[in-house]
Amino acid sequence: MKKFAFKMKLKPGCKEEYIRRNNAIQPEIKLLLNQTGVRDYSIYLDEETNILFAVQYQDGHCSSQDLGSNAVVQKWWIYMGDIMETNPDSSPVSIPLKEVFHMD
Repeated sequence: MKKFAFKMKLKPGCKEEYIRRNNAIQPEIKLLLNQTGVRDYSIYLDEETNILFAVQYQDGHCSSQDLGSNAVVQKWWIYMGDIMETNPDSSPVSIPLKEVFHMD
């Protein structure tokens, strides 16, 4: 299984709403992620900077970041767009992170 990490940015004052929306994640998003091999997906918040740190494991060749052409994902982006920094296509600004240390 491959591990993939990235960061995004939450808009100030949106922590509670972000948590609420993710806790009520749409079933079609979960199904799509599972069908494409995304597993064990966690997102952490640095409350000082509003940086969201995400890490996920992938069974296949695809991460959640590769699903942007899917209508379900585009709908999710629009739903979350008012509380996150986004690109012109409504996708969250997402920056891949390079692993520099790992301990088993």
